[in-house]
Amino acid sequence: MITRNVTLKLKANSAPEFTKIIEEQILPLLRKQRGFRDEITFLAPERSEALAISFWDLKGDAEAYNSTAYPEVLKTLSKVVEGTPKVESFEVANSTFHKIAAKGA
Repeated sequence: MITRNVTLKLKANSAPEFTKIIEEQILPLLRKQRGFRDEITFLAPERSEALAISFWDLKGDAEAYNSTAYPEVLKTLSKVVEGTPKVESFEVANSTFHKIAAKGA
């Protein structure tokens, strides 16, 4: 399983609107993507910062999303996000929620 970790700088006082956009527009789009499993979003309103972690079956699924649907997501979030979000990918080593153990364990 792969994660895409996206760190975003939010415009001042936009955390409530950010949360609404994620819930009403981004999550429905993500649910239609091949290999999408879950999305967890964290907010630090005092720093005007957000972290979104999405879980994907395969690296290729996450890469396909990145090149097809992610530009639309960026456009949708442009009213509440400053600058360019930082995107990183990781392989999931352990997860109690997703019932994943480290390889070889």
